[in-house]
Amino acid sequence: MINISQAQLVRGSKTLLDETSLTIYPGHKVGLVGANGTGKSSLLALILGHLHLDKGDFSLPAGWQIATVAQETPALDVSALEYVLDGDVEFRQLETQLNQAQHDNDGNAIALIHGKIDAIGGYAIRARAGALLAGLGFGEAEQSNPVKSFSGGWRMRLNLAQALLCRSDLLLLDEPTNHLDLDTMYWLEGWIKSYQGTLILISHDRDFIDGIVDEIVHVENHKLNFYKGNYSAFERVRAERMAQQQVAFERQQKERSHMQSFVDRFRYKASKAKQAQSRLKALERMAELLPSQVDNPFQMAFREPEALPNPLVAMEDVSIGYGDKTILKKVQLNLVPGARIGLLGRNGAGKSTLIKLLSGQLHAKTGKYEPNPGLNIGYFAQHQIEFLSLDDSPLQHLVRLAPASTREQELRNFLGGFGFNGDMALAPVRPFSGGEKARLVLALLVWQRPNLLLLDEPTNHLDLEMRHALTMALQSFEGAMVIVSHDRHLLRLSCSDYYLVDQGVVKSFEGDLDDYHQWLLDAAKAAQASNKSESQAANGDQIDKKQQKRIEAELRQKTSPLKKQQAKLETQQQKISQRLAELETELADGSLYEAENKAKMTQVLNERTSLTQEMDESEMNWLELQEQIEEIEQAVQQ
Repeated sequence: MINISQAQLVRGSKTLLDETSLTIYPGHKVGLVGANGTGKSSLLALILGHLHLDKGDFSLPAGWQIATVAQETPALDVSALEYVLDGDVEFRQLETQLNQAQHDNDGNAIALIHGKIDAIGGYAIRARAGALLAGLGFGEAEQSNPVKSFSGGWRMRLNLAQALLCRSDLLLLDEPTNHLDLDTMYWLEGWIKSYQGTLILISHDRDFIDGIVDEIVHVENHKLNFYKGNYSAFERVRAERMAQQQVAFERQQKERSHMQSFVDRFRYKASKAKQAQSRLKALERMAELLPSQVDNPFQMAFREPEALPNPLVAMEDVSIGYGDKTILKKVQLNLVPGARIGLLGRNGAGKSTLIKLLSGQLHAKTGKYEPNPGLNIGYFAQHQIEFLSLDDSPLQHLVRLAPASTREQELRNFLGGFGFNGDMALAPVRPFSGGEKARLVLALLVWQRPNLLLLDEPTNHLDLEMRHALTMALQSFEGAMVIVSHDRHLLRLSCSDYYLVDQGVVKSFEGDLDDYHQWLLDAAKAAQASNKSESQAANGDQIDKKQQKRIEAELRQKTSPLKKQQAKLETQQQKISQRLAELETELADGSLYEAENKAKMTQVLNERTSLTQEMDESEMNWLELQEQIEEIEQAVQQ
């Protein structure tokens, strides 16, 4: 188990943990939550050995294999599949050793290494890596593309695949859902649920946490506070505790005030001095209770749009695409004030293409597309963070948008609602985190009083408190909104209608997110059945019965001698395997290595080497026969 006892962790001048303890048991799945900057990532760094406690004890079971997601991905020429395989260091080492043994023609070493590769599932590793990449959205052709050809978000998916491929006792995941879409979120959630090791997960997606973990560790006030259950259970219990804490705090403040008043009045009066000193000591001994912090630090609210024309956008038989390629066709969609639409669809189906049309980045290829002259768009996409002026402050960004008559204090109060308080409102944007930059883009969007919101993955890098503030603000937004997001909680609370983008068509989706998940599963099953049917058809499954019987007879005649030879080789291999097992039993006997048994040990080792080589030759012969059989089958069916 992982054990942290009376720990203190200091980074620079900031204390992250102080006199706190925690135990995590093997096989448990733990969600690590808390405000940004409280030390969640530092705790993972402690477990990885990158940091050390300033005080206290930390222990991890000896020999535990830890898997985590690399934060950097170099621009490599190797394929995506090979890059993911590089994540299994032991497999790569065995591969190198096997190549060397084969070069040296060392049969004994070859057999030994083959056994080790088999023991770690090495012969199925490429299939597992391919399945992981497919689950994370990489098509079969893309898996062969070089790493350097992928964007930053897709490279992070490759790093995630590396971590998932590793055989590990402990899996550490820090915001694994950033850069994922809703489809891959469902897939990843299912994969992690089936993970057999210990998991520590940092995530700002409450539905994702809820579906996976059974314990919560909340980092707050330099303590690691343990809660049983998922995130929703944690919120309920914490709210109850905080309510109790607030009552206790208020009661304590009254007691302190009363005692302090007595001390102030009588500490210098001789007849009361002893009692005053007693109360003063009691005040010093009294544990300082913290007030309940129930308020979200972010106070986000959309300003009332200057106008709400109806409709905001009208579309009739619109087709959208790039160059000569059409992505979406015959789109029928009217956006009116109060519309709250969530776009669903698999990766690459065209959700972002539709958003780009609405934002003005793309133009309709055909059909009628009519934006209202009074349309005022608020568009949030991750790439917009790149257009911030890094040497300017949040206040300078806002001043450029605000009328000249706006008072600075009004602008600073507005920025404070997004977490840019005090000196932070005046600091350059350059060193800000991804989450802080995303908050600033949202603040600038809100200030402009849009009547149509286009949100393309708005929650990437936002913490739970800011996501909650955004969700609550969307509840009172009076205009229309179109959202693409992998955050199911945001979609569920913000959208009243869903539209499915699939196979070039945009249509209303009758159902909720659970229905959409089932639609994805059904679509995957249908695709598998279709592929199987096509494969069967390609192999002659549709040939008439007479033709099929003729082919089968011809195949039997030509392949029967080869299959008999294969059967003989299989019998030979079975005998060799039995004898090799007997030899391994002898080699496991410690007495064989005594000096008087040296000759026998040499004999056993030589026989094992000879049999291993014989097994390799037999297997090669079997494979050659199999190739001949397959060639005959293909020739006959053609």
